[in-house]
Amino acid sequence: MFLSMTGFGRSSRDFPWGVVTFELTSVNHRYQDFSVRLPRELASLESWMVASLRSAIRRGKVRLSADVAWNPGARSPVLDERALLSCFEKVQALSKGMGLPAPSDLTAFLSVPGVCDMPDAARGAELDAEAWSGLLNEAVASLMEMKRSEGAKLLAVVEEELRAFEAVAAFLAERWKTASDGAVEALRTRIEKVVEHFGLGIDDGRLAQEVSLMSDRWDVSEELARLAAHIAKFRQTAGGGESEGRKLDFLIQEMNREVNTMGSKVGDAEFRWGVVEAKSCLERIREQIQNVE
Repeated sequence: MFLSMTGFGRSSRDFPWGVVTFELTSVNHRYQDFSVRLPRELASLESWMVASLRSAIRRGKVRLSADVAWNPGARSPVLDERALLSCFEKVQALSKGMGLPAPSDLTAFLSVPGVCDMPDAARGAELDAEAWSGLLNEAVASLMEMKRSEGAKLLAVVEEELRAFEAVAAFLAERWKTASDGAVEALRTRIEKVVEHFGLGIDDGRLAQEVSLMSDRWDVSEELARLAAHIAKFRQTAGGGESEGRKLDFLIQEMNREVNTMGSKVGDAEFRWGVVEAKSCLERIREQIQNVE
């Protein structure tokens, strides 16, 4: 299964004091990277929200923002008249006792803590873990739905490119059979010409041994076998129940390593063109895998 690292999710819920809307965005990232933007009244929920996101999303750069549309009166200031009057009277009495002008304006006392405060409108909702958990889960579910939809599209593209790569790998395996026979025969001919030119004495057994040793350096049968195993593992991983972007990326690297090794061993022109095409296919697959969670 493929899950795209790119996605968007949204959820909204009514509370007695207003409407809260969560928006989740996710983009590519090698690891987990979470950030949360909350109104001041909900700041205490940040650590819990990050922990919840970490358990739900394995990889990606995820941003959660919460907006609150406050109901009328939900944030009206609360004035404690008794506290205001008490402060005013005490300052007046102190001023008279010290022979200082007594204040006549109440404005200066409004900033005293406890006299005029903004209500913590969301305080009651902060304790409602079920409500917040449900709201966050809805946003995550919306995000995951888009990630699955985008992942299915990625999988279709990767499968098409993988079929093209398998066709190139089959061509390389077939071409190697022809190229290896030709290369061995060409090597034998060159050795015989050198021996004849310099008048050297070498028996057929020694000649066959030297040709065999040098041809082993060109042999790519092991690379072709490992390449086939990597392709099978890639298909198995891609079709599994989990999204394994990192594992798939590693397999692409290993396949590319085998292709590069074959290209360095074989000098046949057509075989090398096949290597170029194989690397192009792998690069196109890798670009898609970079977006898989």
